[in-house]
Amino acid sequence: MARSPSGTPALKALDQAGAGYRVHEYVHDPRERNFGLEAAAALGVPAGRVFKTLLATDGTRLVVGVVPVDHALDLKALAATLGAKRLAMADPAAAERATGMVVGGISPVGQKRALPTVVDSSARRHDTIFVSGGRRGLDVELTLEDLVRVTRALVAPISAG
Repeated sequence: MARSPSGTPALKALDQAGAGYRVHEYVHDPRERNFGLEAAAALGVPAGRVFKTLLATDGTRLVVGVVPVDHALDLKALAATLGAKRLAMADPAAAERATGMVVGGISPVGQKRALPTVVDSSARRHDTIFVSGGRRGLDVELTLEDLVRVTRALVAPISAG
């Protein structure tokens, strides 16, 4: 896949890792709060190929779940995959501080520090998937293999329909 000049920490991390990816930009509507579905519509791709990055906590650490934008994160499944007793959604401000990115633009790649990450197994159905490129209005298209390699993610069924 073609590379684009780096700009965000996510793109820089992908470049540094030698990952293949394609950048897709779109105009984000500041009134829109469903960032993932907005991205899917703007990019003209099925919502099941666009994945959102969600942070959860067990009270002491943050973890990342990456699921299709038209699905919810199954916190019990994520906890079981990571060997945690129980998880809750992280406070948005805590997620922004930990990743260095704003809600709606949090990428699983290029975060301030590497967090345990799990990508939903439905990503295996696609040759490429889309994730945030580190800001609203910017997505990257890449293979699941590259995403797993760069983030050291696990792949497991963690979405709820």
